[in-house]
Amino acid sequence: MSLDAVYRRHLDITVEYDVPARMRDGTTLYADLYRPTRGGPFPVLLMRLPYDKTQAENLTYHHPAWYARQGFMVVVQDTRGRWRSEGDFYPFAFEAEDGYDTVEWAASLPGSNGRVGMYGFSYVGATQLLAATQRPPSLRAICPGLTASQYYDGWTYNGGAFALAFCASWATQLAIDTAKRRGDDTATAQLAAAFMQAPAWYSSLPLKEYPPLAATGLAPYFFDWLEHSSYDEYWRRWSIDEDYSQITVAALHIGGWYDIFIHGTVKNFAGLRREAGDENARRMQKLLVGPWYHLPWGQVTGCVDFGPEARNIVDLWQLRWLKQFLMDEDTGVLDSPVTVFVMGINEWRDFDDWPPPGVVERDFYLHSAGAANSINGNGRLNLDPPGGEPPDVYTYDPLFPTPSAGGRSCCFATIAPMGPADQAAVEISNGVLVYTSAPLERDLMVVGPVRATLYAASSAHDTDFTVKLCDVGPAGQSINIAQGIVRARFRESLSQPSLITPGEVHEYRIDLGPTAHVFRRGHQIRVQVSSSDFPHWDRNLNTGGELGAEGAAAARVATQIVLHQHDYASRITLPVLEE
Repeated sequence: MSLDAVYRRHLDITVEYDVPARMRDGTTLYADLYRPTRGGPFPVLLMRLPYDKTQAENLTYHHPAWYARQGFMVVVQDTRGRWRSEGDFYPFAFEAEDGYDTVEWAASLPGSNGRVGMYGFSYVGATQLLAATQRPPSLRAICPGLTASQYYDGWTYNGGAFALAFCASWATQLAIDTAKRRGDDTATAQLAAAFMQAPAWYSSLPLKEYPPLAATGLAPYFFDWLEHSSYDEYWRRWSIDEDYSQITVAALHIGGWYDIFIHGTVKNFAGLRREAGDENARRMQKLLVGPWYHLPWGQVTGCVDFGPEARNIVDLWQLRWLKQFLMDEDTGVLDSPVTVFVMGINEWRDFDDWPPPGVVERDFYLHSAGAANSINGNGRLNLDPPGGEPPDVYTYDPLFPTPSAGGRSCCFATIAPMGPADQAAVEISNGVLVYTSAPLERDLMVVGPVRATLYAASSAHDTDFTVKLCDVGPAGQSINIAQGIVRARFRESLSQPSLITPGEVHEYRIDLGPTAHVFRRGHQIRVQVSSSDFPHWDRNLNTGGELGAEGAAAARVATQIVLHQHDYASRITLPVLEE
């Protein structure tokens, strides 16, 4: 019995493979179609992805056959230059126009009722949002999952630092298909091996000669990303958050608290809720965030079991969303604009907005007797502004950086450190300042954006400062909750970098992103301060030289001074929600 016969007999659906769609410039893209065998016409559910249409991101979602059985015609298309589709691939470049053309093509397919929805996560969230900026008339709803608001800050860079583990491994993964399309067995094998062994390559310098990609020339965009190290027109042309008024479609924004793109996911929801192109669209925005990293999604993320409530419920939410807007069923999906999983108490909560009404920002100040180095130091954290305290001093050597322990990266935990993790191996280092509160006398709910303000000086012309928020349990285990970085030259602007003067005190504002977490009674709040989190981000060589262009011999040790006194009140700001 053929696979098609199995689909028809046991699932009551039919499948068409490699259905051509001609784009406005004559390029043909190919899709697989899944449709119910009886009834119709049907609304269309479209996924456009660069990762092989036969898989349809089924590492996280139900198979397209499942959606077809719910009454949708499902169209899964290889994007331009990927797998079966014609053309040349370049990330983000063609997704807006190709997305518009594909939506309207899908709406006109035999058996379609003319209504189109889209779904998918990561890059496939970008294919939805970029298509939506073109306002295709047949597009009624989208479900962008775990995706960003732009592709400079929050995707390729964070606070001016290059997201090394993600970008290097992702570009290598993309290049594998390009090599396959060219029939290059040698390059395909080399790239596949480099992807699986990615952690062994992250230390390669200079980055602009990254060996796995420089050797093949099959991912030129990786080197373009390095060349455009500041936010310029290269990035601005693809930035969703430059103008949310372009979008007038209902959107279910799905995120994970440990996902690399959580900043952008939340920003897209808030931006479209306030600035979408019409009032109706502004009312039709929904935020759903679980305690997940990029993939897979389930109750166990990293070293934490968040309980059965944290299981993957995304398909069920998407089904409600799509039935609401493509089938005119009242599913109650918009009863609350925000539904998020609150870690610590491991419960789903509904809120009226993001950040939730009633959130109050509270400053927790860094204190020490001048030796907050490591878990063995005297760093403290409390609500009292600092007095005349001595600063803390540490050194940062780019050739021996602070290692990443979990965090928000992508896309596989074996390739890039991500998720909640025990911080013991990090906090034992004297190159990490550790500030810890007294045990809490009652639960503290933190829901919203977290940010840090550091007053610091460096011996270098350029350097990095990292901040990590952690929850310390009664047994002493420290688990990361949120993290952030700022590259000193980008402290004032991501578009116009400026070096620092050695020895001069500067204010550094560091975005740690959003979270929803309860620090339980008896737990402690901890803040780590360092100058690297590698390989999550690339290493600053402390020279002030061209980013990505210098080799290991150029690296310089930087002496860092963090102040917490009178006019230099270094602190972390937590959004606290009283219950």
